[in-house]
Amino acid sequence: MSLKNKGIIIILSSPSGAGKTTLVKLLSEEKKYKISISHTTRKPRYNENNGIDYFFVDKKKFKEMIDNDEFLEYAEVFDNYYGTTKKNVFINLDKGINMVFDIDWQGTEKIVSKKLNYKLISFFILPPSRDELQKRLSNRDMKDKLIVEERMKQFDKDILHWRDYDYVVINDNLQNCYKNITSLIDTEVNNEENDYDKDEIEKHINSLI
Repeated sequence: MSLKNKGIIIILSSPSGAGKTTLVKLLSEEKKYKISISHTTRKPRYNENNGIDYFFVDKKKFKEMIDNDEFLEYAEVFDNYYGTTKKNVFINLDKGINMVFDIDWQGTEKIVSKKLNYKLISFFILPPSRDELQKRLSNRDMKDKLIVEERMKQFDKDILHWRDYDYVVINDNLQNCYKNITSLIDTEVNNEENDYDKDEIEKHINSLI
């Protein structure tokens, strides 16, 4: 099957609290991209459902899946494992279904390194400011200040990987950010030029560090 008949891989990554999960759901609802549902060993949040947001498994099961080479990628984040299984991803892509991934930089690195025979476009989502990120984290279901502090420290590490992505998009407004992402996807798919300004992104990165 030629590449043009296959689905494309869209990857969204971000530091915790920058909004990638909401953007992934928007892409699924508006563009009909199929979400790649990850397996994880962390506990569900109050608004999450097994088989919809994640496949929730224990560490023993996850390690069995690693041993069986079931994962396209997996990583350990905040003492929990997250991973994408191969089977369903490849089945959908080969049917021409576009897949969107909500994964971190470790998972992205592993998928990119495999040089899969599918078109892949990767996005790194950033908050407009450190203050806004801290506010978003504090307003989530993590009222524990220590957890927020841990996420902020991890942010300083995660942001260093921005250069590994095709595009960095600032989530200052959800709809604007979504439109920016879909516009960039369209230009990539149609082999058109776009107005992505890497210098401006670098200035923003420097303001966040």
